Amino acid sequence: MKKDDLCAMRKQMVNEQIVGRGIKTKKVIDAFLKVPRHLFISNIYHHMAYEDHPLPIDDNQTISQPYMVALMTDHLDIQKNDKVLEIGTGSGYQTAILAYLSNHVYTIEFHESLSIKAKQVLDDLGNKNIHYHIGNGYHGLNVYAPFDKIMVTAAPKDFPKTLINQLKDPGKMVIPVGDSMLQQLFLVEKENHQIKKTLITYCRFVEMINKD
Repeated sequence: MKKDDLCAMRKQMVNEQIVGRGIKTKKVIDAFLKVPRHLFISNIYHHMAYEDHPLPIDDNQTISQPYMVALMTDHLDIQKNDKVLEIGTGSGYQTAILAYLSNHVYTIEFHESLSIKAKQVLDDLGNKNIHYHIGNGYHGLNVYAPFDKIMVTAAPKDFPKTLINQLKDPGKMVIPVGDSMLQQLFLVEKENHQIKKTLITYCRFVEMINKD
């Protein structure tokens, strides 16, 4: 597809799927206008790159629905100097959005092949503020903790204490929780040694892999 056509589709996606569904934060909107989602998927899906649904990537994983990425990002309220941890690099699309908003992004992926491919795309886009890691995201990245914000893009069956422990006080985490049949998206806030969990919406993510 032509570059101009893809750009027009991206603008339409933002207007209809993101702004049109209640996302009003300017820097979040700007991030979605800037980051080309089609680069993070196979060429055969380029015509669907800006439609409102997930798409398949390698290793039986998916790139999330644009609105869901925007909703999760908006709830984190990311600031430029925040240290952000992403659990599940996946295609790298969410990583690119985070890297637009924060100067310090750490991302961990279980599947090495996905991490390598995502890094290539993100490097080509000029991102230099992302630290890539391979491993079990359930354990987070304790060596770099604490984190101001944590974005979880795969669903564990319960809230991982390891990730809550790696959250700064104050800090925020967005995480889908549940099994393959029913999942809920939560905002987890830590403040004054207290943990508050707020339901955002119901959702459907790939299940988090918890093995070494």
